[in-house]
Amino acid sequence: MVRAMQRFIALAVLLFAFAAAAQMPIVYPARGQSAQQQSQDEAQCAAWAKQSTGIDPAAASSPAPQQTGPAVGGGQRAGGAARGAAGGAAIGAIAGDAGKGAAAGAVVGTMSGGRRARQQQTAQNQQAQAQQQDLMQTYYRAYGACLEGRGYTIK
Repeated sequence: MVRAMQRFIALAVLLFAFAAAAQMPIVYPARGQSAQQQSQDEAQCAAWAKQSTGIDPAAASSPAPQQTGPAVGGGQRAGGAARGAAGGAAIGAIAGDAGKGAAAGAVVGTMSGGRRARQQQTAQNQQAQAQQQDLMQTYYRAYGACLEGRGYTIK
């Protein structure tokens, strides 16, 4: 189960990296600029966009640290186990064996707590990715504005 979650997160990070790269604007030299001039202008505009926005595209496009493994949801699982054991003991007492009821309830509670922890971690990862995308879009808007000012068409 943990390996499947790790694979899912790795796939999500790869897809995000491709999406971030796909957002980079396409630059066309509308005034007949040479390849050398375009290269210089792009470097200068990249530096300007970084300075004016405070966003470093190398840092913003790197994936956010993903928390996986046994540390994720440890508290959620323990809490779920405790709640499940209490509920199971109550049901078991009615049925005549509180111990078996508590054990069954703890197992169910642990699984439920782990599910909640994974859902919470996935939501946090998605939020971090959205923030990174917003940063990159801000940087690329500034980069494109600079190049448009120098006579390039940006798409």
